[in-house]
Amino acid sequence: MEITVDLPNDLIQRPDPAREALEALAIAGYRSGKLSAHQAGSLLGFTSRFQFEGLLKSRNIFDQAYGPEDLSDDVKTFHELPESTE
Repeated sequence: MEITVDLPNDLIQRPDPAREALEALAIAGYRSGKLSAHQAGSLLGFTSRFQFEGLLKSRNIFDQAYGPEDLSDDVKTFHELPESTE
């Protein structure tokens, strides 16, 4: 799906206004709870949740810190990984 947005002239002068608008949309969706970290990261073309969390950190956004559900998900994923044969 393609979405067109008319930006004011002062915003068009920025280095990459389309990317900035997309990042703002993803961050707002995540902060509101409408998008998961995975969904927001996918919207931005990231391949891991850690890339999206890095973006949040670079913007000094810490209100969605790693919580108990994240830990539970990571433990489940860890247990699903194949065992090392070393």
